[in-house]
Amino acid sequence: MLYNTHQIVSNFCIEGNIETMVPYGSGHINDTFYLKNTNAALPDYLLQRINHHVFKNVPALMRNVQLVTDHLKTKLTQIPGSNPTKEVLTMVWTRDEQSFFCDAKGNYWRMFCFLTDTKSYDQVLTGRQAYEGGKAFGKFQMLLSDLDAGLLHETIPGFHNISMRLDRLNEAVLADPENRVKDILNELTFVMERARSMVAILNLGKEGKLPLRITHNDTKFNNILLDVNDREQCVIDLDTVMPGYVAYDFGDAIRTIINTAAEDEADLEKISLNISLFKAYTEGYFKNAGSFLTELEVRSLSMGVLLIPYMQGVRFLTDYIEGDTYYKIKFAGHNLQRTRAQFQLLKKLEEAYDILEQIIQSQAKESVQLTADIK
Repeated sequence: MLYNTHQIVSNFCIEGNIETMVPYGSGHINDTFYLKNTNAALPDYLLQRINHHVFKNVPALMRNVQLVTDHLKTKLTQIPGSNPTKEVLTMVWTRDEQSFFCDAKGNYWRMFCFLTDTKSYDQVLTGRQAYEGGKAFGKFQMLLSDLDAGLLHETIPGFHNISMRLDRLNEAVLADPENRVKDILNELTFVMERARSMVAILNLGKEGKLPLRITHNDTKFNNILLDVNDREQCVIDLDTVMPGYVAYDFGDAIRTIINTAAEDEADLEKISLNISLFKAYTEGYFKNAGSFLTELEVRSLSMGVLLIPYMQGVRFLTDYIEGDTYYKIKFAGHNLQRTRAQFQLLKKLEEAYDILEQIIQSQAKESVQLTADIK
């Protein structure tokens, strides 16, 4: 291994002893290791090296994680039948009572208890999985809805700020370091035609019409752990949990769930929408989130469904112009291929907008009626 992980582990307050330590998961940002305990009655652990080149302020990030996990555990103790130790990540503290350890080389490390008998999926395959995913992220937002978003640090400033993303694209176009702009005029036109409408959520937030919530900001499906029966159990990967608008999380989840093709599909004809998975996710989401969302937040969800693939396409296109410096590519033109796939998905979403909005409104009304019946 590249790191002296055994020495690093010795700085954490673990129970028992570590038998084996192996790389774990498919994450692209942090390095993760699974630590198996010699005593089967004691916890196994996950050790992670936090990528401090992506997350510039690790102490603030870890304060976020601590604040959020503490709040989630407290709220779950008030819900009959809940199990906070299984439904929320549990941090392992260092011997000097810190939430992270910084080694001699300047690498930052943290540890969590490993959640046994769980699984995750990179792709949604069934309506049941989509429904459970919606429940998981809806519950996550609901439980955090009474925690002041102002207490959290913005771990990646401007992460979902489309105005900032468009400014970066414009700067790249003007600089044109790789002489690629001449080949992407159609894509640039596509972006500019939608630029004004895509700032709607941001503007509503600035006007105080949309409440700033605590959102996950990386709601891909493999950031949910399901139990052995494919029921939602725990939301993971809390590095990007920070202030945001609920439509960002909803749109980010839908971007991957509804697409019948890969994110970088070269054959645009293969890109279509799985409406049934959209409906299942939306139903699950409103089962938990419907209790706290404002009317305007509900209306903003369909805006988020359009915004996130648009923004992702803008990011891919910007990186292509700049010379593929941010996203890893597998071949020349990969970022442009990704851009075109995202924009094709957006076209399909625009065509189906009325159907998607009708599903959202229908599920919102059902959740309101359910809440009224319970009361």
